[in-house]
Amino acid sequence: MSIWKKPATLELMNQMSRDTLVKHLDIEFTEIGHDYLKASMPVDKRTHQPMGLLHGGASVALAETLGSTGANLACDEGFAAVGQSINANHIRSVKKGHVHATARAVHIGRTSQVWSIEIVDDAAKLICTSRLTMAVIKFP
Repeated sequence: MSIWKKPATLELMNQMSRDTLVKHLDIEFTEIGHDYLKASMPVDKRTHQPMGLLHGGASVALAETLGSTGANLACDEGFAAVGQSINANHIRSVKKGHVHATARAVHIGRTSQVWSIEIVDDAAKLICTSRLTMAVIKFP
């Protein structure tokens, strides 16, 4: 059974990202399951820190992009989810290729949601694990 309460297509999610940070970082939504979202992001000069490694902030941007998109898709019509808190544990570094993230809901409630996001490299090694808490608000 799907947790999505709003239309969820890869085309729509990728289209909504135009002219945003998401597009600047070249984050691309790649898969929608009944209870998860996946996206990828390149590890290159746009996402590096000065030492040539993936910037931790880029990992957090990827995590928040997936979690907040999932949270909003899981809200009833007339409601939206806005970020309250995010944390990230950076496990290992990566210099090139792509990172791939999967977001899954831990809790979907009436006034809050909690999402878990795992980011792996091309070899499926864990790079970062993140938890995102969202507030659900009434929205026009």
